[in-house]
Amino acid sequence: MTEQIRVVVIDDHPVVRSGLKAVLLTNTGFEHVGEGSTGEDAIDLAERLLPDVIIMDINMPTMDGLEATRRVVAACPSVAVLVLTMHDDDDTVFAAMRAGARGYLLKGSEQEEVTRAISCVAGGDAIFGPAIADRVLSYFSGHEREQQPFPELTSRERDVLALLADGLSNQSISRQLGVSQKTAANHVSNILNKLQAADRAEAIVRARRAGFGD
Repeated sequence: MTEQIRVVVIDDHPVVRSGLKAVLLTNTGFEHVGEGSTGEDAIDLAERLLPDVIIMDINMPTMDGLEATRRVVAACPSVAVLVLTMHDDDDTVFAAMRAGARGYLLKGSEQEEVTRAISCVAGGDAIFGPAIADRVLSYFSGHEREQQPFPELTSRERDVLALLADGLSNQSISRQLGVSQKTAANHVSNILNKLQAADRAEAIVRARRAGFGD
């Protein structure tokens, strides 16, 4: 009997987790070994269970899926991360690739597409949904824009970093971008984590050196 692919599901929406769990349970080739709702859960489950695959959402509280992917890949190289998200923008796709994700699918993908992707990344291959693949190929063919500083940041995080470099507080950033102060604070926290900056001041110095801010 072929060994089952052990899968962990990370998503902050219970309905999504339940749907993916049902898909896994109806396929004898997979074993659902755990689930969580935060990036921190992903890291903990990866280290404790060493699954073959983690299905990872992007938008989650406290730590997003990109940072969680980066940490999982660093701590547990044998664990393959398959991103499953609503985001189809280039910045997020390429940020996930740079973080170490082996696959990238959009929510709403057919069940067969999801199960095939799980099998592919578990086997060491890379896979991208049809809506993403053309852009990935174009990117690697050198048709995308020139590399920018801090490529690990998403487009919105780059906007926040530019405002940080201008010396704006979280409250001012929230007003400038039309988001809540909590959302602005989360963006700042993610930036510090991704840049591995000790504090806000260090991030500002690095951002200004890279040309951010006025």
